[in-house]
Amino acid sequence: MTRTARRTRRMLQAAGTGAAALLALSACSSSGSDSSDTKADSSAPASSGKVSGKVTVFAAASLKESFTALGKRFEKEHPGTEVTFNFGGSDSLAAGITSGAPADVFASASPKTMKVVTDHGDAAGAPVTFVRNQLEIATLPGNPGKVASLKDLTKSGLKVVLCAKTVPCGAAAQKALDASGLELTPVSYEQDVKSALNKVVLKEADAAVVYETDVKAAGGKVDGVEFPESAKAVNDYPITLLKGSHNTAAAQAFVALVRSAEGQQVLSGAGFLKP
Repeated sequence: MTRTARRTRRMLQAAGTGAAALLALSACSSSGSDSSDTKADSSAPASSGKVSGKVTVFAAASLKESFTALGKRFEKEHPGTEVTFNFGGSDSLAAGITSGAPADVFASASPKTMKVVTDHGDAAGAPVTFVRNQLEIATLPGNPGKVASLKDLTKSGLKVVLCAKTVPCGAAAQKALDASGLELTPVSYEQDVKSALNKVVLKEADAAVVYETDVKAAGGKVDGVEFPESAKAVNDYPITLLKGSHNTAAAQAFVALVRSAEGQQVLSGAGFLKP
C-alpha cells in the first residue's frame, strides 16, 4: 500500500479519534514474562498533585517524537519540572539501567527488553503496556526500487538496512522474515530504529524495515510500504517506574500522563496502536 493510500485510510480512521481518546482503557498487572498482557489506562490522571524537579526517562528511539511532545506538555502542566530523555535501542537502555545508570522511568519497545530490567530487580512494580507498534518498509521518496512487498527486499542490487537482531525492531523484522520463509542479508544492522531510518533519509540505503510511526514521523523524506507479514510481529511497549528513581512523585506523574487519555491521543496521532 502506498503512503498516499495510507494517509487516506488514516484520515478516515481519524474521524473517530477524538471520541475514542475519551474511552477508558482498563489496566491489568503484568507477570513480568516475555508476553505482556497489561493494558494502558486512558483514564489514568495526567497529574497527581504538586510535583517538581527533574525526571529522567529512558525510552525506545521510536518514541522520540511523541515522548518529546509529552515531555513539553508535562513541564507546562507542572511548572518547576524538567523532563530529560535518553532515547536509543531498548536493549542498550536496559543494559544501562541494570548497570546503574540514573533513570526514573523506562519505556521499552518490547516485553523482552523490559524483562531484562524486571529480572534484575530494577522495576518498581509491574510494567504496563501502553501502546503497540507495527513494522513498515521505508523506501527512498518515489520508491525507485519498486518495493511492493517484503519479498521485494531480497532483490539483487537493492541496499536494505535492518535493525540489529537484539533490538526490538530487528527482532520483529526477523520474525516477519521467518514467517515468510525469506532470507535477507542487509548492507548493515543498525543499533536503533532511527539509525536504520536515517540510512534511507541520507540515501545510503534503498530501503529499511522500521516502524509505521517512524515512517510517519519522517514525512516526505521517505515513502512507506505496508506488508501483511508485519501483523505477525507487532511489538508491545511496556513502561515502568524504576526503583532507583530520585523523584518518584514526578516520575509517577509522567507515567500517568503517558497512560492518560491525553497521552494516548498524542501517541495515537503519532501512529501507535492501542494496546
